[in-house]
Amino acid sequence: MATFKIEGGHQLKGEITPQGAKNEALQILSAVLLTPEKVTISNIPDIRDVNKLINLLENLGVKIQKNGKGSYTFQADDINLSYLESQQFRKDGSGLRGSIMIVGPLLTRFGKGYIPKPGGDKIGRRRLDTHFEGFINLGATFRYNKEDHFYGVEADTLKGTYMLLDEASVTGTANIIMAAVLAEGKTTIYNAACEPYLQQLCKMLNRMGAKIEGIGSNKLYIEGVEALGGTEHTMLPDMIEIGSWIGLAAMTRSELTIKNVSWDDLGQIPNVFRKLGITVERKGNDIYIPEHKDGYEIQNYIDDSILTIADAPWPGFTPDLLSIVLVVATQARGSVLVHQKMFESRLFFVDKLIDMGAKIILCDPHRATVIGHDFKSQLKATTMTSPDIRAGISLLIAALSAKGTSTIHNIEQIDRGYERIDERLQAIGAHIIRVS
Repeated sequence: MATFKIEGGHQLKGEITPQGAKNEALQILSAVLLTPEKVTISNIPDIRDVNKLINLLENLGVKIQKNGKGSYTFQADDINLSYLESQQFRKDGSGLRGSIMIVGPLLTRFGKGYIPKPGGDKIGRRRLDTHFEGFINLGATFRYNKEDHFYGVEADTLKGTYMLLDEASVTGTANIIMAAVLAEGKTTIYNAACEPYLQQLCKMLNRMGAKIEGIGSNKLYIEGVEALGGTEHTMLPDMIEIGSWIGLAAMTRSELTIKNVSWDDLGQIPNVFRKLGITVERKGNDIYIPEHKDGYEIQNYIDDSILTIADAPWPGFTPDLLSIVLVVATQARGSVLVHQKMFESRLFFVDKLIDMGAKIILCDPHRATVIGHDFKSQLKATTMTSPDIRAGISLLIAALSAKGTSTIHNIEQIDRGYERIDERLQAIGAHIIRVS
């Protein structure tokens, strides 16, 4: 198990370029299973979760060629379906939340898809019902072995249908879309997720020969086709990493430029940080964060009531950045209520921030009130353990702003979502080292 040693209290300066989007990668990489032809994907992040999925695809028989940094060509023309029933697959699949994304492509192209109960963050329940209800609506037979926690769906032929999703699940929508593109007839998906990453998947599938309409809305129309071909695809920058760097700049009162952020795909992210009092300037396709010498002040509502920042389906604010918002608010002027609606365990990391001197009231598993210090009382260094990806980066930001040297254990969680983070932070002046 590796550890970060972080000497906090230093200003940072320079430019940082966001990696390719983790959440897009898990969908796009799974989609290569839909065709026997070559698919070339660029801007793939070199992170633990994505590399696990690439390894799983290789074990499944996908031919993989690395073209250069972040660029791979995949060809799924000789798939080994027996791997799906092996103990090795149970081990590989259970260690990765994103492994669920291969089920839709396998089901629609080969007539069956299996998956062990996926792993991932310990942030609360992350049910899979939306995925499997969608497959059942398309005509698949579902089975679940409770003793082995093993899921399976099988179908001779999938048939298009109308379905109203019980929730606007991003991964659920993506999985159902990938199953529907090769189904017979027309599929309508209402209450579909419409995140930029999902739009990217739909655009890529259309280039492969799929017929998807309504992209960017919550109602998708999919006319099934007989086969898909190859294509090339470049992934968006990771919006969660972009939000993390905005928060880092504010907390360390640093002047940073975040390069090539794809502004049009950021949604509410710049506005939410502006509500916290942070200056977020657009310079071409970059974000410029000036040094906040005098700190930053949280805006109240127009009736002067306390600001609430909550997650919501796109184009609402992403739940993956609420942990960042919470830690940034600890040094603001004013107070904010953070409402994490989706996951009931994601706010439990605040006890570590309280140990560092933050003023936070955990109201219940979903809500926390933060009273900002206005930099009049610096957070103090401590030893802590990263419980999940997003809490991990939040604790890292807190440590970089704190007085003294902090230790963060279990940084494998951070590595699951952030590429070479210690090296990239060192390049802009952070005092951080990795200890094995």
